[in-house]
Amino acid sequence: MLGVIYALVATGFTLFFGVMDVIKFSHGDVVMLGAFTALATYAAASGAGITHPALLLAFMLAAALGVMALLGALMARVLVLPLRGAPAINVLLITLMAGTAIRESVRLFYPQGSNPKPFPRLLPEGAFEAGGFTLRYDSLILLGLGLAAIAATGLLLERTRLGLAIRAVAQDPETAAVMGIPFRATVLATFALGSALAALAGVVNGLYYSEVNFGVGLLLGAIGFSSAVVGGLGSVWGAVLGAMVFAALQTAGALVVPGGSAYRDVFAFGAVIALMTWRPAGLLAERSAERV
Repeated sequence: MLGVIYALVATGFTLFFGVMDVIKFSHGDVVMLGAFTALATYAAASGAGITHPALLLAFMLAAALGVMALLGALMARVLVLPLRGAPAINVLLITLMAGTAIRESVRLFYPQGSNPKPFPRLLPEGAFEAGGFTLRYDSLILLGLGLAAIAATGLLLERTRLGLAIRAVAQDPETAAVMGIPFRATVLATFALGSALAALAGVVNGLYYSEVNFGVGLLLGAIGFSSAVVGGLGSVWGAVLGAMVFAALQTAGALVVPGGSAYRDVFAFGAVIALMTWRPAGLLAERSAERV
């Protein structure tokens, strides 16, 4: 379950880097904002008299994914594209500041935004048990939803005209433009897709833990970026693999390190540092060739 949440975040980092060679450090805060957008939608829909859990969840997902997709495209249009020829550190800094602005806006302007918020329980309760193994029904549904979103993203990139355009722009934007692929529209679509995946990660995280707070994007962003780097920036399936590796390291750390779950992040990040010294380009780094 952790691996799926991290994979949704890491895929966005990989898409942004693959198309524009930029690290969008506001991505974790988009995850958080997607969860708060879903929470606000739940409050509005409940106030309007909607009580069916499936309808409420559908409205929450539609609002979170739609609003974050628009926000991602807007950030690409206003912050990233104008700095296309600038040093990479400029984009990194401006997206870092944008993420801070998003986080502080939620803390200041959302009602009691500095306090953790209970996330509604809309999925079936209960669990499947087999011997000593217990699997919650809501976890199973969220797991299926996350895996379906990841698989759909992979199919979109590999089997559709939009996916072909994204891959072409990622490989050679100048040649792609000469061949008639609209560069600006492709970049906007890519950032919208990555931000929608971030929103889904925020909603899944909120449903899984039944809580959301304004600072959750900091850790999820750091883990998502680390997962993308471990798997190999530029490879979607590498991002998924890196996310699963990071989640496995966290779980192993909770089991083998004295103190249990309190030190799982320390163990996981330490193991990632060691892993990156062994494979600096990531586990599934794409091969690149440069014609001289």
